[in-house]
Amino acid sequence: MTTAPHSSRAAGGSGGFPFLPPLPLFLLNPILKRVVHKIAADNPDMFDRLGQHRHAYFLIDPVDVPLMLYLRPDPEALDFRAINRRNPPPHIARISGKFLDLLTLMDTEQDGDALFFSRDLIVTGDTEAVVCLRNALDDVEDPIAESVADMFGAPGRMALNTLRRMAENAQKRKEAK
Repeated sequence: MTTAPHSSRAAGGSGGFPFLPPLPLFLLNPILKRVVHKIAADNPDMFDRLGQHRHAYFLIDPVDVPLMLYLRPDPEALDFRAINRRNPPPHIARISGKFLDLLTLMDTEQDGDALFFSRDLIVTGDTEAVVCLRNALDDVEDPIAESVADMFGAPGRMALNTLRRMAENAQKRKEAK
């Protein structure tokens, strides 16, 4: 298995989020590492639900931002980083969708199946691995988005509230169609 490229290309600032300043991946990745290690430390039991898939790599593809996320949910070799979307590294499964839909999946008790069946999220590769990942994330006591926002204090909570309002408005627009 090859490793993901360490790109310094900017993230943010395109797609559905023009208000985001460009952020080089080499600055974003330490933040993602801190986030995933905090979630893992707060929820060590979630890894039991992954079984053999804890050693797998997952590609999370928010299609409306200029980067992808690469996750290995192995507590012995935890890895979560932003990568350049031009050359995705090897992965067992890919979860693609708009950023706000992916956030909704992580932020609420919403049934992930509804997002998959509505085609708002697309899974390719090993769907059993994705189901195991989703079950593991369901075991997390507090919504992951809230835990991440809390790591950054008041600015993090304000950003999450803004993103939640954006997701609600996007959902209302979908329902109105």
